[in-house]
Amino acid sequence: MVPVILAGGSGSRLWPLSRKLRPKQFLKLTNQRSMLQNTLLRVKSLSDVSAPIIICNEEHRFTVADQLDEMNMANCQIILEPAARDTAPAVAIASLYAQKDSILLLLAADHEILDENKFNQAVMDAKKSVVDGNILTFGIVPTSAHTGYGYIKLQQESNTKTYKVEKFVEKPDSLTAQKYLDSGDYHWNSGMFMFKTNTMVNQLKLYQPSLLKSCENALLHSTVDLDFIRLHPSSFESSPSISIDYAIMEKSNLVRIVPLDAGWSDVGCWNSLWEISKKDQDNNVCLGDILAVNSTNSYIRANKKLVATLGIDNLVVIETDDAILVADKSKVQNIKKIVSTLNEKQRCEIQDHRQVFRPWGYYDSIDSGARFQVKRIVVKPGAKLSVQMHHHRAEHWIVVKGTAKVLCGNSTQLLSENESTYIPIGDIHSLENPGKINLELIEVQSGSYLGEDDIVRFEDMYGRSEPNVSPSKVLEPEEG
Repeated sequence: MVPVILAGGSGSRLWPLSRKLRPKQFLKLTNQRSMLQNTLLRVKSLSDVSAPIIICNEEHRFTVADQLDEMNMANCQIILEPAARDTAPAVAIASLYAQKDSILLLLAADHEILDENKFNQAVMDAKKSVVDGNILTFGIVPTSAHTGYGYIKLQQESNTKTYKVEKFVEKPDSLTAQKYLDSGDYHWNSGMFMFKTNTMVNQLKLYQPSLLKSCENALLHSTVDLDFIRLHPSSFESSPSISIDYAIMEKSNLVRIVPLDAGWSDVGCWNSLWEISKKDQDNNVCLGDILAVNSTNSYIRANKKLVATLGIDNLVVIETDDAILVADKSKVQNIKKIVSTLNEKQRCEIQDHRQVFRPWGYYDSIDSGARFQVKRIVVKPGAKLSVQMHHHRAEHWIVVKGTAKVLCGNSTQLLSENESTYIPIGDIHSLENPGKINLELIEVQSGSYLGEDDIVRFEDMYGRSEPNVSPSKVLEPEEG
């Protein structure tokens, strides 16, 4: 059995913690591991499984690789999608990539499951039915009349652990959801599936032939880049954007459902996170430096600052380095409206946090003004920033921990703690950590333009250098 973990998605309803370049599947929301890492540990506990296949957006590739490295799971295969196309193309890619007649267990990277023993048993029940040529979906036994999930109506059968699916239904209003709950015939649609590759490919041929053809071409013309498989962009982008539910599950007569009652949550909003988290005596979830006085039924999370509340009830309060959210807990499903507004205004708070992760480490933007910017830079042992230059800014580097190997122009030097150097505008330079501990330095940028796009890369160990650019070409004087 091959686990396939879908690690795309933006998680916008968990803003301001979840951002476009650091969405919820890569965040530590329920414990000291990210949602992706929790999912990997979950499948690792299953018996008779192969190394997982992870499908993600290419801009998240180094984040995925880093989180796998933290868990010593470097044998996973990472497939990069050049564009977002929902789940059906990802399922097609996984089915074509895996060995023929393999059993695939399709999971989202951002789900929480509290009872792993029940999950493992449901997987084994599904596996027995999959061998007979069925497509299995995991239906969550509902605990409330939830309006944020799609529902699946099952046909009750005796003496069996899986059931025929009668129909899939869209997210209902509250009255309809209550009817579903009272009937006992409906389960929540978890978006988790199990099937044999041959079965899925045949169903795609029957119901989505053009999608399958696009994915076949995307895989046929894919390239290997470091530890990643890059799908062919134009081929993959020619595929329609459609979920596997619409593409196959609602059409196929092979779909069966296995009930799952294991404390599942898709952690789709702050209220969902409050529901599954441990609460204090006032029914609050308090994470970070919190002082909650006469406050009840709230989710309060602080990143770095002290957050004090007085006399609040049923609120969500989230503090990050660059944004604070205060919301009615019953209205957090609408946070997408805030994200849409930020997007329209082209606000940077939608893209990333003040702390920005890179394949070599990360930087934290400490302060900025009209012609200056201050960053704290952390470089992992053995890592190196690209050989680069800037047209509009100079940089001052001050080492506060570790050892820096600095190239500037034609000279190379080693800098230790409390030593510094200056990088003039236009000088080709690079920064490397040759040591065994993290390199930490303070960078002060000054100049007329300080945007991250003022960078020309000549050499880069992470495959980000500019094509057909050499230092001599850049330094040639302009004609005239």
